[in-house]
Amino acid sequence: MTDTPPDRLATNPKSPFYDEELLRRGVGIRFKGVEKTNVDEYCVSEGWVRLSVGNTRDRYGNPMTVKLKGDVEPYFHETPPEEEGKPDGTGSPE
Repeated sequence: MTDTPPDRLATNPKSPFYDEELLRRGVGIRFKGVEKTNVDEYCVSEGWVRLSVGNTRDRYGNPMTVKLKGDVEPYFHETPPEEEGKPDGTGSPE
């Protein structure tokens, strides 16, 4: 597993860009320098995020979303599972 998040990621299991392992690890998004917690999908190379809008739903029961363009900076919340438990995070035992 790499230390950089993918270029594109989605939280919808029906999407081809859905990755449960990465979502379980925890991916955060900074959009235009502000941390967003309601991101459903993002694409760094195209510079957009798709945000859920409140609790509203479409006629199929999916959350209503809005697509915004700007600078997207994904990051991981946690260290990879193989590095957990090591105090320095380098992967070498002390």
